Amino acid sequence: MGGSPAGVSVMYRKIPCKRINGEYSEEILHEVIEEIPYALFVNGRHMMTAMMSPEGLENFVTGFLFTEQVIRSVDEIESIKVDANRIGVITKNLFKVIGPKKTILSGCGGSASYIDAEKLPKIHSDLSISTVVITDMIKNTLSSDLHKLTGGIHVVALAGANKIITVSEDIGRHNALDRVIGHALRNAIDLSQTFIIVSGRISSEMARKCLIANIPIIVSRGATTTLAIDIADKNGLTIVGFVRGVKMNVYTHQYRINVTTEQEKSMPQ
Repeated sequence: MGGSPAGVSVMYRKIPCKRINGEYSEEILHEVIEEIPYALFVNGRHMMTAMMSPEGLENFVTGFLFTEQVIRSVDEIESIKVDANRIGVITKNLFKVIGPKKTILSGCGGSASYIDAEKLPKIHSDLSISTVVITDMIKNTLSSDLHKLTGGIHVVALAGANKIITVSEDIGRHNALDRVIGHALRNAIDLSQTFIIVSGRISSEMARKCLIANIPIIVSRGATTTLAIDIADKNGLTIVGFVRGVKMNVYTHQYRINVTTEQEKSMPQ
C-alpha cells in the first residue's frame, strides 16, 4: 500500500475473496474497511463501546464528550489515552456524571441520545452561504479515494464560508461528525461560522449534535428524516439535502442559503 496518505492503510485490510464476473472468476485480495470496537472509559467508568474506524480517536472522543454534554470545552479534559481497544479519559472534574453506558453501532441505526427538541439549544449564528459554495465544496470533499477503494466509508467535512477546514472518514457518519467537531474544539475554531457536509442521510442524532455544537448548517447529497427536520425547524438549524449539481432541497431556515444569479437562471421555473 505504498503511496497511501498517512493513516489510510490502517483503515482497511486486504481480504482474499473470489471475484465473479459472469462466467469468469478469479481469486483476488480486496480492500475491506476496518470495523473495530473501542470501549470508552471516563474517569474509570465505562461510558460506551463504539464500533468505528481506527483513526482520529482523540478528535472523536473530544467531539463525542462535547456533543453528549459531558464536557463544555476541551479544557475540561485532563488526558486521553488509547491502549489497544480501550480509550481512557480523565477529566478535571473526577466526579463528573456521565450517564448510562451504551453501545454505538457502526451502521446507520446506531444508538442515539434521548432527544427532546424543547431542551436542545438554539442556533446563534449569522452565517450564510451560497449555493455555489455548497455545490463546489460537496463535489470536492465527498469524492473519497478510500470510499472508491473499499465502498464502505462515510465522509464528513467541516467547512467555513470559503474553505474546507477538516475532513473525516468513518464507517459511521455520526462518528465522523464527532471527529470534525472534536478537531474544531481542539483547534479553537468558531463553530458558529462553519457548516457540515455529509455523504449520508441526515438523521435526528446528527441534527442534535449540530445544535449542541452551534453549527448552523448541515448539507448532504443524500436524504434527511422528518424528525431531523422537526428538530432543526424548532431550533434554528438549516438542513439541505439531495445536493446534486445545482439542484438541492433546503428544508429549514432557508434564509441562510443564497441562490446565485447564475444558478437562478439554470433552475427550471
